[in-house]
Amino acid sequence: MLGAALVFVTLFRRLKLGATLGYIVAGALIGPQVLGLIHDPEQLTSVTDIGIALLLFIVGLELQPSRLWRLRKDIFGMGLAQVVLCGAALSLFIWVVLGVSPEAALAIGLPLALSSTAQVLPMLRSDNELNTPQGERAFSILLFQDLSIIPLITIIAAMARVPPDPGAPSGGLLVLFTVLAVIGLVLVGRLVMNPLFRLIGRFGERELFVVAGLFTVVGAAAVMHTLHLSVALGAFVAGVVLAESPYRHELETDVEPFRSILLGLFFLSVGMLLNLSVIAANPLRVVGIAAGLIVIKTTLITLLTRVFGCNWALSIRLGLLLSQAGEFGFVLFAMAATALLITPEAASLFGAVVTLSMAATPFLMRFIDFLERREVRHRDDLDGPEESPETSAIVVGYGRFGQTVAQMLMAKSIGVTLIDKKPSMIETAEEFGTKVYYGDGLRLDLLRVAGADTARVIAFCNDNEGGEMSRSALKAVLEAFPQAAIMVRAFDRRHLIELDGLDLAFAQRELFESAVVMGRAALKASGIDRGEVERVEREYRMRDCDRLERQSSTGDLHAGQETSFTEAPLPDEAAVGPAG
Repeated sequence: MLGAALVFVTLFRRLKLGATLGYIVAGALIGPQVLGLIHDPEQLTSVTDIGIALLLFIVGLELQPSRLWRLRKDIFGMGLAQVVLCGAALSLFIWVVLGVSPEAALAIGLPLALSSTAQVLPMLRSDNELNTPQGERAFSILLFQDLSIIPLITIIAAMARVPPDPGAPSGGLLVLFTVLAVIGLVLVGRLVMNPLFRLIGRFGERELFVVAGLFTVVGAAAVMHTLHLSVALGAFVAGVVLAESPYRHELETDVEPFRSILLGLFFLSVGMLLNLSVIAANPLRVVGIAAGLIVIKTTLITLLTRVFGCNWALSIRLGLLLSQAGEFGFVLFAMAATALLITPEAASLFGAVVTLSMAATPFLMRFIDFLERREVRHRDDLDGPEESPETSAIVVGYGRFGQTVAQMLMAKSIGVTLIDKKPSMIETAEEFGTKVYYGDGLRLDLLRVAGADTARVIAFCNDNEGGEMSRSALKAVLEAFPQAAIMVRAFDRRHLIELDGLDLAFAQRELFESAVVMGRAALKASGIDRGEVERVEREYRMRDCDRLERQSSTGDLHAGQETSFTEAPLPDEAAVGPAG
């Protein structure tokens, strides 16, 4: 399983299709339907469920209770509306298209309304979007979907055509169990686990943190499982309780590798459970239902999030991001089959629909990325630099680097024209009362209308994404506006070497100064006195400058390597690593 995952996830990452699809394809290949290397993938379920629990635990660690309280309207407003609207629409769709009974349509449509927490949250986390407006709204909907599993189980049990299991708790009892379990987890977390982590912190034993972290997740999940409740919800509550702990970063670091592997095994099992014979026997039906599912959910979620105040771009992106059916569909379809609401063949058919919809998500997100890039090239609703007043300084790129440069100029009341080509950055700046003009700041015609002919300073603060700030592009700017001091944020040493020889007023590697400042702090923390710290810094800067000159003159990155400090310090010198 690990070998297949290694090959296919690497391949699909290379193709920019996401790890999830790679795991599913790998699972389908080694599963019983193709190579048959794994004969009984259902045995993995008890292990892979822990992967989902670990995912929700880590998400909980990132959400302090105050932030969760802030999201309450999105969770219980937008989340509730999404489950109800999508569940009703999909049930109606199944009833009309397949002609099944209303009970069977509900047993199929309601689970299809749930999206894949295990797929969407890792996508948001890997792209650092979990704390963005898009990530918060997606998370709010997913969290309510997890909460809604209990009512859905109750609905399926109420419609069952077989006598209820006398050992299974009723719906009302499940709700009571949920409330009591959440209260109990909160109390145990505050009264037992937080003091325990403080005690472990005094020992400084890494293994104990790993053991305690895994015990917290598995223990919370086991409590919920025993009560017939959502395992993921229990792990999430445990994470939220520990979100304010000073050891939460340590916990997240220790648990993350287990989360990655077990969640990967979950998606492998999804691929193994995919009944390819059902798809082969009914290819048009499976594809058609999956396409209908994606269209209905995308449309409704887009309109719903629009009602809740999102702009069209964000609403469409959220609709596509949550358009798939989720992993809990497999559980609820199995329950519906046991309750004789649907046949086992129908459960297999809709399991294939769920898997196909999950596999489509990476392609849909690539499609929306393409559309957004295309829209950016054709947007006419943002003011261009031709609308800007005449100023003596132009700052191109208003990210974290450009903001500092621009604000230091503004501190002396120097007029600055700000240019950026990312609409999201422009819209964010406007929220804080800063006017940023839209356009590609390396275009000579655009710089000219921005006032570059009379500007004293033109500072390129963008991050050189895609290599736009090439030698030829900056040479053209220097020739067009010789009166201006051209300043450049270089990405790294190679970029700086590429720009060598140009008449730039200033060029600096973007991380160099901050790294030197941290190096100074590290020396002080190591007990080196202030005078020696300053001497080491001067020596390092001189060596780095000398090495950079040699590299520029020879074109060889290894030139001047002997000037770098090594682990063995020279006489009266502190050891510092090679320059970045």
